[in-house]
Amino acid sequence: MAKHFHLAPLLELSNLRLDQAARQLGQLINGERQAKERLELLVQYRNEYQALFLAAAEKGLDPQRWHNYRQFLAKIDEAIEQARTMTNTARQRTTAGQKHWLDQRGKAKAFDTLAQRFRARIAYEESRNQQKLMDEHAARFFGEAED
Repeated sequence: MAKHFHLAPLLELSNLRLDQAARQLGQLINGERQAKERLELLVQYRNEYQALFLAAAEKGLDPQRWHNYRQFLAKIDEAIEQARTMTNTARQRTTAGQKHWLDQRGKAKAFDTLAQRFRARIAYEESRNQQKLMDEHAARFFGEAED
C-alpha cells in the first residue's frame, strides 16, 4: 500500500499563496517604481519651469505674469507633495508586501520540509522492507540448500 503525504493539500495551498504573494509583491514594486518616476518628473518639471520664471524675471515681468508664474509654481509644489505622499505610501505597501511574501515563503518551506521528511521516511521504510524480504528470501534459499 503506497502511503501519501496527508498534508499535501496544505503544501499545495501554501505554494499557491506564495505564488500569489510574489505576484502581488511584483505589482507593488512596479507601483512604487511608477510613483517614484512621477515624483521625479514633477520635480524635474518644476525645476525647468522655475528656470523659465527666473529667466523671465531677469528681463522684467509685469505683476500679472509674475503672479501667474508664482501661482503655477505653487500648484506644482502641491502636486510634488501629493506625489511624495503617494511614493511614501507605495513604499510602505511594498514593505508590507515583502513581509507578507516572506511569511508565505516560510510557511511553504515548512510544509516542503515536512514533505521531504515524509518522503525520506517512506524511502527508509521501503528500503528496510526490501532488505527484510531479501533476508527472508536468502534465509529460505540457504535453508533449503542445507536440507
